[in-house]
Amino acid sequence: MAKKPSIPKGTRDFLPTEVQRRNYIFGTIRRTFEKYGFAPIETPSFELSSTLMGKYGEEGDRLIFRILNSGEKVKKADISALSEDNLPRFANSISEKALRYDLTVPFARFVVQHQHELTFPFKRYQIQPVWRADRPQKGRYQEFFQCDADVVGNDSLLFEVDFIQLFDEVLTALQLPDFSIKINNRKILSGIAEVTNEEDHIVTMTVAIDKLDKIGQEGVENELREKGISENAITAIRPLFELTGNNEEMIGFMRDFLKTSEVGTQGVQELVEVFEKTSLLGLERGKLEFDVTLARGLNYYTGAIFEVKANGVNIGSICGGGRYDDLTGLFGKKGLSGVGISFGADRIYDVLEELELFPDDIGHELDLFFVNFGERESLYCLPIIKKLRNAGLKAEIYPSDAKLKKQFKYADDRKVQYTAIAGQSEIDNQSITLKNMQTGHQEELHLDALYKKFSIA
Repeated sequence: MAKKPSIPKGTRDFLPTEVQRRNYIFGTIRRTFEKYGFAPIETPSFELSSTLMGKYGEEGDRLIFRILNSGEKVKKADISALSEDNLPRFANSISEKALRYDLTVPFARFVVQHQHELTFPFKRYQIQPVWRADRPQKGRYQEFFQCDADVVGNDSLLFEVDFIQLFDEVLTALQLPDFSIKINNRKILSGIAEVTNEEDHIVTMTVAIDKLDKIGQEGVENELREKGISENAITAIRPLFELTGNNEEMIGFMRDFLKTSEVGTQGVQELVEVFEKTSLLGLERGKLEFDVTLARGLNYYTGAIFEVKANGVNIGSICGGGRYDDLTGLFGKKGLSGVGISFGADRIYDVLEELELFPDDIGHELDLFFVNFGERESLYCLPIIKKLRNAGLKAEIYPSDAKLKKQFKYADDRKVQYTAIAGQSEIDNQSITLKNMQTGHQEELHLDALYKKFSIA
């Protein structure tokens, strides 16, 4: 017996309606990116392992899909490393390439490699798939699309303000009713580590704090102790776990909390500027919220940190980003400031589906479906169909004169908007009988009237 076909966990097939819905999301994001002056680029699906490894921290490196060497390169395998239980060295010897983990690090490589061909500040967007060897679960896949926009070559906070506007405009256009744009600043997190005398453990401290909404205050404090954070430091940051109030009140608290830290004070000041300019412009639906526990991307973010969540839906963050003042330094070009964001299109899809927010007309595969009554009738319909297609309409005729029940079922399955009927009477009258499949309304139209109905000259 043949084995039943299947696909790897964490991947998906997409049916026509699903692809159309995804294209609706991609199109909305793409149009908004271009409205804000971003230009498209593409990079390979896989990079050299040396480009990716070591850029995402220990946990990120574990989630990178490695590509096994082939051909003669297999002979380069370091068998001695395997016998010495040095698995990282062995892995490097049998895998010179890897699937990209995100679009940001490949973009940094792209900028350095093509720096003499680009105009700075360089604004790019990129909509391509990425791969992570993560445990598949709701809203988390091993293959998924990212929709990124980045600016490199300028440290103006106006770009942070623009990205907040982008989040708001895209998600409002997708009719998301309630979402929060959370913001923090890496300098604030550095200041917290400084005033608690834990500068050497900033990543350990902030990664634990970032889990507050998942494991609670007690869980965070226990993790901090396990990681060697002092009791004095835990006591000092305890008020941050209970920080409440509006943005102005919470930022005021942080200004006082970090008054002895130069870097922390700078982070607060940057945050204030972003809030002031955003307030001047306003937001349609998004709520901009300061979140001192937000600590994503610490391995390369240096300033603002963003995360967007759809409220009332248990899916996690749907967008994120931040400033990375020296990411290109990883590839030899120092001092090139950058800031970028990413839309998680697959999670956004799940949110829109759960909340039933996709427009009703998405999934209509055909504008007009012509019933086939036989050879003479189909020959009458074919020139009409060609004219409709030339005008940009989606039209087709059933390939044979099958039973009407079968043809109309096909039309229903294809979510046809109009069914067109041409029998002997219509041929004699040079007309078409048109049926609206949604309302059931049916009328006979002369061909001139048919073309006029669909705005065809």
